[in-house]
Amino acid sequence: MFAAERRQRILDLVRANGAVSLRELAQAVHSSEVTVRRDLRALESEGLLNRHHGGATLPGELSREAGYAHKVSLESAEKAAIADLAGALVEDGDAIVIGPGTTTQEFARRLTRHSELAVVTNSLLVAQVLAGSPRIEVMLTGGTLRGSILALVGSAAEHSLAGLRVRRAFISGNGLTAERGLSTPNMQVAGVDRALAAAAEEVVVLADHTKIGVDTMVQTVAADRIDHLVTDDSAPRDVLDELGARGVRLHVAQF
Repeated sequence: MFAAERRQRILDLVRANGAVSLRELAQAVHSSEVTVRRDLRALESEGLLNRHHGGATLPGELSREAGYAHKVSLESAEKAAIADLAGALVEDGDAIVIGPGTTTQEFARRLTRHSELAVVTNSLLVAQVLAGSPRIEVMLTGGTLRGSILALVGSAAEHSLAGLRVRRAFISGNGLTAERGLSTPNMQVAGVDRALAAAAEEVVVLADHTKIGVDTMVQTVAADRIDHLVTDDSAPRDVLDELGARGVRLHVAQF
C-alpha cells in the first residue's frame, strides 16, 4: 500500500469511528506501528486529525460525546468478556456504585446471580437491568436526565453520593491514558463520575480497547486513583504497561 493510499485509509477509519487505537490502525493498513505513527504525524500537520498516545481522533473529538444508540452496537463481544471478568470482583453482601455506559450495563447483567447486594447508580440502564432482582437493593441518585447516555447528572446527583462509602466503584468513560487517567467529554458526566469514585474504597474501570490510549476533554479519575482496569487483549500493550507501572491492577479478557 502506497503512503497516500495508506493515509487515506487511516483517515477513513478515524472518520468512521471517531477514535481509533494505533494497534487497530496498523492492523487495518497492514503496516507497522512505527509507520502508522509517521502517517498520523503527517495527517495531524494537515489538520485532518488529532494524534494522541496510543491512537488518533478527529478534530473536536475531545469534546464529542457519543450517544447510547451509537455505542451499544460497538465492541459487543469485548464488552461481554470484560463484564464476565469484572463480575469476579463482586461478592455477595457487597455495597457498590456503578456508573453509566454500555459496558457497565453489560456488567450489571452479571450481578443478578448475587444476593444481598446494595447497588447505587446514576444509570437508568443499570437500574433497569437490576430491577427484577429481589435480592439486590438498587438506589438511584437524583439529578437531571442526560438523554444521550440515559444517566442522571448534575449537582443533585453529586450531592446524593456525598458521604456515601462503598467497597468498589465500577465506572467507564470515553478515554483512558496513563498520563491523565479516565476522561469524558462532558463536565456534568465527569462531576458525577468523580463523586462515584470518591464514594468507593477501590475504583474499577471497565474499558474496551477502543478507549485505551484515548484522551478526552475532562479528566474524571487520575491514574493513581484507579485500582483495577478490566479491558480486553486488543488494548495497546504499551499503555497497559504504563498503567501497571502506576499501580493499576490489570485484568485482561482473552479472546
